[in-house]
Amino acid sequence: ERMPPASMSKIMTAYVVFDMLKQGRAKLEDELPVSERAWRLQGSKMFVPIGGRLKIDDLLKGVIIQSGNDACLVLAEGLAGSEEAFVELMNQKAKEIGLKDSHFANVDGLPSPDHWMTARDLATLSIRTIKDFPEYYHYYSEMGYEYNNIKQGNRNPLLYKGVGADGLKTGHTEEAGYSLTASVKREDRRIILVLGGLPTMKARAQESERLIEWAFREFNDYKLFAAGDNVEDAEVWLGSEPKVPLIVDKDLIVTLPRKSRKDMKVTVDYDRPVPAPVKKGDAMGKLVVTAPDVPPTEATLVAGADVDRMDAFGRIATLAGYLVWGGRH
Repeated sequence: ERMPPASMSKIMTAYVVFDMLKQGRAKLEDELPVSERAWRLQGSKMFVPIGGRLKIDDLLKGVIIQSGNDACLVLAEGLAGSEEAFVELMNQKAKEIGLKDSHFANVDGLPSPDHWMTARDLATLSIRTIKDFPEYYHYYSEMGYEYNNIKQGNRNPLLYKGVGADGLKTGHTEEAGYSLTASVKREDRRIILVLGGLPTMKARAQESERLIEWAFREFNDYKLFAAGDNVEDAEVWLGSEPKVPLIVDKDLIVTLPRKSRKDMKVTVDYDRPVPAPVKKGDAMGKLVVTAPDVPPTEATLVAGADVDRMDAFGRIATLAGYLVWGGRH
């Protein structure tokens, strides 16, 4: 369901900046100019000085820690030439990383009928931020930042609760209410929380902490297959080998309610038999994990070995065997 993300959309603003930094198109030490428009921008502010110049490092702290709308605009104008051009980059990147139903109209999340996200997309964006930019993710866990003699604390309430939170971003407008996208890590488990529409800051803090404790208590991660594990041997039609192993190319870990574990089902789906030739690493089908009360999890199955096609004599003999006996002999 679509929702106004408010300042949580700044996760995407920061994602685009992180991407530019990683590609070498910008550096943290680069200084960007402050326009009058950025200086006048309303809402939460970093309090950038008109006509000043700020390092990208400082501006990222202003966006992530202080939720500064002005810092967002300085980054957009300095890195893309205009807010409109930067918003285009945000929408392009959203499609690239698999956000299914999000559209951005500005860089700061101020209300607009053309600006929306879904809770699932916010979770996806958060996961991609953590995985794609570990070198920059630390900004989200910093507790406060002082700029221009004004010190502001991080607005993420979970950072102060000692529950293992290490990011990401709050949001608030009259339309959206009080919202939060948060990441909490305990040992080797990480949970992403997205909630919105709360009536007060206090309610946001209480509900987010309650949901995190519930999630860690009621859900667990289950590693079903490790990368390279053989899931099934598939018959190969007219191949130099009768079968090819179907493997998963990365660890398959599913998060399920603890009570649903016993009812979990794993099915393998591919076209049978597999026609030769087969190249190692080719996508062959999918593995589907289902359990009550959760959406299915899918993983791609790939060929674990090369299988050449039979030579002409072998193909003729095999085809003759099928015609005579109805099977391979």
